[in-house]
Amino acid sequence: MRVLAALSGGVDSAVAAARAVDAGHDVVGVHMALSRNRDQFRTGSRGCCSIEDAGDARRAADVLGIPYYVWDLSERFEDTVVADFLAEYAAGRTPNPCVRCNEHIKFEALLDKAVALGFDAVCTGHYARVVTRPGPDGSAPVRELHRAADLAKDQSYVLAVMGPDRLARSMFPLGDAASKAQVRAEAAARGLSVSAKPDSYDICFVADGDTQGFLRERLGSLPGDVVDVDGRVVGAHDGAYAYTVGQRKGLSIGRPAPDGRPRYVLEVRPVSNTVVVGPADALAVGAVLGGDAVWLADDVVGAEPAGRAGGADWFACQAQVRAHGDPVPARARRTPHGGVRVEVHGDLRGVAPGQSLVLYAGTRVLGQATVEGTERA
Repeated sequence: MRVLAALSGGVDSAVAAARAVDAGHDVVGVHMALSRNRDQFRTGSRGCCSIEDAGDARRAADVLGIPYYVWDLSERFEDTVVADFLAEYAAGRTPNPCVRCNEHIKFEALLDKAVALGFDAVCTGHYARVVTRPGPDGSAPVRELHRAADLAKDQSYVLAVMGPDRLARSMFPLGDAASKAQVRAEAAARGLSVSAKPDSYDICFVADGDTQGFLRERLGSLPGDVVDVDGRVVGAHDGAYAYTVGQRKGLSIGRPAPDGRPRYVLEVRPVSNTVVVGPADALAVGAVLGGDAVWLADDVVGAEPAGRAGGADWFACQAQVRAHGDPVPARARRTPHGGVRVEVHGDLRGVAPGQSLVLYAGTRVLGQATVEGTERA
């Protein structure tokens, strides 16, 4: 197959490309330039989009003996990922920019362009597994997205948004890697200079790691009230967009709670520019409502129900609402107009609108939706 390998400049993508070459594929490397002003992105290997990363990607391609190109996707990145990040926070929601980057950049802009150029698949260094099993009654094989063998590095949560069509053209050669240490050792054995390069983390376009400062710079100062569940003013803030459900620190509360217990953000109200705080037990979630659902397992979740009332059949699953969070037992069903209702059977707290909700059956990804609301436990 003709494979386009996304080379971020890190060790994972370099080893993934090397494994694709070993498998006999015709591999071409590409680095995505996501900002015309590279200084605004992190340096020193703290992010995934710095100018150093582009050089590391080129050197990896040279060692592997594959062609290498840089694609300018900066305008698309700014108009989708960054714009969505700002709009969601301004609306009182909590987005995951890595999910949106995978959706709009790596498995939309990149993959669609690769297919248009005649490539059969895109290869990335994500830790996830694609399992292919025979289709029912001799039909076409079914491709399933599963957690990685190394659960500590599993990235299936941020990949669930890709959908079945793009999954069919995606390769994750590191899905069966036993550990990151194994990947680094393999990189060193192959002579890749990135073998000891630190992992990237945090939000790549927030150059100094100060998310609140980035939001304040882009959205401006918007002073407002912090209130308790009874509507009494207990503090002030400089912008409701800087708060998220479940937050405890940095609330600037001048009046202690009557019971002396810590208070947490329960709700962000962008229309009134108000932050509502309350006790920890008020964060307990009994049900999660999701929209814009993307499904990867129609054999489990069933078809979307017709009409405005009711929903499809319930199915057992595990629900996860954070990239590094623990999945909790649940049951779910599809609802009309691309929605899903998930009733939680385990301990789930502090779920914010805008977060990514991913449903699993064991290691298999069933689908993904964006949290629209919750119901108290």
